[in-house]
This record gives sequence, structure tokens and C-alpha cells, in this order.
Amino acid sequence: MCGGDLAVWFAYAEPPRLETRFPLAKGAIYWRELHRCRCCGHFVEAFAPDQSALYLNEYVSATYQDDLGIRRAFDRINALPPDRSDNIGRVRYVDAFWRERHRVDEPQTPRLLDVGAGLGVFPFRMKQAGWDCTTLDLDERLTAHHRAVVGVSGLAADVRTVVGIGPFDLITFNKVLEHIPDPVETLASASRLLATAGLIYIELPDGEAAEAEGKEREEYFLGHRHVFSFASYALLVARAGLELVACERLREPSGKFTLRGFSRARAL
Repeated sequence: MCGGDLAVWFAYAEPPRLETRFPLAKGAIYWRELHRCRCCGHFVEAFAPDQSALYLNEYVSATYQDDLGIRRAFDRINALPPDRSDNIGRVRYVDAFWRERHRVDEPQTPRLLDVGAGLGVFPFRMKQAGWDCTTLDLDERLTAHHRAVVGVSGLAADVRTVVGIGPFDLITFNKVLEHIPDPVETLASASRLLATAGLIYIELPDGEAAEAEGKEREEYFLGHRHVFSFASYALLVARAGLELVACERLREPSGKFTLRGFSRARAL
């Protein structure tokens, strides 16, 4: 994120024990490295097999198998009690932060765009909190699930190129940007969809905090092209042309080490 020198930090000759097993090309060898910036502490994944199609098909197939698996996973996560649910805490934090900074007596329902919505548990609960929710995901099976089960507007599209939607009061990236080769470009493209005084919520894996527990942590699993430090989170926002409003780190009920915060368009 800062352009500093990278050094090999972790190396993997085989997948960590809890990592999802994704299909590799015939004859491909699993050798993966995480390189870390000596300056800002940011991690970058180095993995030879092509991952370009991972989130178009293989990710959903390997993780949930089929539509029934998507529904079962949604129901299981949605049924977690508050003390075990990352999403309940996320909704409470995001909704309260936004409403503290906006008039609560405005007649219009605030509009949310959740990018890379996955199972849709977060927009489902945000809808219950009074938000008009739209989801974006690259896999049509997930957006069909969002429309049919979650009960929100679901679009199979890329946030960098989608047209005809917005503006939104809040755009959310919940554990999404770490999977993208160029998170700066993706984050910058989202700002055009923001309403005046809108906010962008960004949640990312905290590799800096996770390091104390070793390289087998979920934060370092395959597909995390980037793993962040507190400094590289702030640099991501700045390089995307946004202004950082708030940032904090926490350990979620699931045990994940997380960086979360809000940004907004820079004042002209």
C-alpha cells in the first residue's frame, strides 16, 4: 500500500488445516507465500495458480456446494445468538454510527449498497433495522438467493462497472476488498455511487493482530490477496481518494481479527 520493500513472511507447502480446498489446475502445486511490507506492515499473497475465476464459480461451489447449501448456511449463521454472531454486532455498530451522524427524523428510508454480500445475512439484518438494501455479487446464485430469501434487491454485477443504481447513503465492503487484486481501484470506483454526505464502511482482516497466533490463522487463508495492518488500512482509503472518518480494531465473536471503519468522499 505504501510502495515499500516486501519480504517473504509466511510460506505454505500445503493448505492450512481449516482452509477451504479449492480445485487447482491439473498438475498445479500448492506453494503459497505471504510477503509483508517492511514499512507499512501490509501483506500481499503470492500464489502461482490462476485465481481469476475463483469468485465467479469455484468459491460458491467449494464453500456451499449448491442452492440448498447456500440456504442452510444462511439459516445457520442467521440463527446464532448475539454473543456468537459477528453480523449482529456489525449491524449494531454500523447502524448506530450512521444514525448518530444523520437526522433520524428524515422521512426517507436510508439506502444501503452491500458489495460482495455473500450469504446476505448482513443486509437481511440491516433491512430489519430500517434500511432499503441492494446487494452486489459476482455470482448469480448468490444474488438470486438475496432476492428470493433475503428479500432485497440483488444484482449480479461488478461495482467498478455497474450503472443505473444509486445514490446510496451507505456502501459497505464486509471482508471483500482483501480478495481483490487491486482494492484501491475497486474502493475508488464505489465513491461515484455515494449520496451527498454518504459513508463507506470497510471491514478487513487484521493481519497485524493475527500474527501473534501464527500463520495458520484464517486471516492468511488462500484468496486473501491482501491482509491489512492499521497503517495499510488508512493508506488504502487515502489512495482511493477518500477521507478516513473512523477506524478501529477488534476481535469478533467468531474469533476473527478485524479492522473496521468509515470513510467519505473528500470535500472539494
